[in-house]
Amino acid sequence: MQKDQLFTRRRMLFAGAAALGAAGTAGVLLAGGAEETAGTAAAPAPAHGPQARQTPKSSAFRLQPLTGDGPPRAAPRKLKVRKEPILRISGRGRHMMLTFDDGPDPDYTPHILDTLAKYDVPAMFFLCGECVVDNKELVARMAEEGHAVGNHTWTHPLLTALNRREIRDEMESTSDVIEDCYGERPQWFRAPYGAWNRAAFQLGAEMGMEPMAWTVDTTDWMEPGTDTIIDRVESGAAPGVVVLSHDAGGDRSQTVHAIREWLPHLLESGYHMTVPRRRA
Repeated sequence: MQKDQLFTRRRMLFAGAAALGAAGTAGVLLAGGAEETAGTAAAPAPAHGPQARQTPKSSAFRLQPLTGDGPPRAAPRKLKVRKEPILRISGRGRHMMLTFDDGPDPDYTPHILDTLAKYDVPAMFFLCGECVVDNKELVARMAEEGHAVGNHTWTHPLLTALNRREIRDEMESTSDVIEDCYGERPQWFRAPYGAWNRAAFQLGAEMGMEPMAWTVDTTDWMEPGTDTIIDRVESGAAPGVVVLSHDAGGDRSQTVHAIREWLPHLLESGYHMTVPRRRA
């Protein structure tokens, strides 16, 4: 699928799915932030993605070590199945969490990472597997600079339109490729368009991932203008808030410019940006 086709499909789906996600989302506190309780010739790379998973060759690969001498993938710790995604972070003080969906993208993600590095701020990136395979160096940079990463499926589909096997393939393939370049499997999952269903909650828990939604939507996916994005973040800022932005899926130049303005303003106002601690 070409990049422009993917953007168009996402825009078409979002109009109906955004309302569905908002209607099914309720407040659940996240216990834990960074400061509270609560990274000869070589063989060809293995195939990744939901389609690759349906072939015997891909299944055989999933039983193999990551490298010839490395250990097999560790089984994730299974979690309690939630009925609602997490909306906010808990903890004392003026803590917020910044999240970016749909990447990584070579045109926009590096600029966002540069701004976060300038102010020594961590964020969480919810990654799509199909974008990870072409931008592994950006995922490695996220690990090196202390950012958390989450699973945002392989192709960014509307999960409520898929069967259970298809949802598993989207999620599991993405966790596999993230582990290959980030070094660890993701412990957080976000449904595309915020459209959750029972299977997504159940499968995420089986794979050791908590469901994470958001409190403040910048609506940057609509490209409303840099000033509008800045206003939405600054007016929505409050302790425990989770901010949703995007670093891929369309023209994100407004997002890049906006974060350069609102991030130092929030820091000067006494807010601290945090990400969840990893579970042992």
